[in-house]
Amino acid sequence: MRLYHGSNAAVIQPLVAKGRPMLDFGQGFYLTSYQEQAANWARRRALRAGGSPMLNVYEFDNRAEGLRVLEFGDNDAAWVEFVCACRRGGTGFRDYDLIVGGVADDKVFAAVDFYARGLWGMEQTLEALRYYRRNDQYCIVSQWVVDERLKFMGLEEVRP
Repeated sequence: MRLYHGSNAAVIQPLVAKGRPMLDFGQGFYLTSYQEQAANWARRRALRAGGSPMLNVYEFDNRAEGLRVLEFGDNDAAWVEFVCACRRGGTGFRDYDLIVGGVADDKVFAAVDFYARGLWGMEQTLEALRYYRRNDQYCIVSQWVVDERLKFMGLEEVRP
């Protein structure tokens, strides 16, 4: 399966431990199957940290065999609760090698944040989420998965 990681540099051998904590699915190495989504991440990273936006391209062996996988098919109540827990510093993500699901990007995050702060109930949050286009993200939590199942295929420069 082809996956992408947007950055301001080549990431030939990703290190899970270098991932930022308190993201949607906790600390890990994040990828997406959507090339344009990764390109947008690359542009944001380059704006914040300097450098040129780069699209890292990988081939991922996603056989479930031997993997502890948590997959969210929809941005449902379980997804909202998991994202909120991870963004608060929860460590439940460590129970998995790979977590797959929707992205709490800027628009989606606003709805999730209203829920997390107690301003909205779950029903109102889920209703709001129905109107947003769902992108995906793959968070590799365990380094052995990167080492054994993720192969760097190349690098493409992204137009600013």
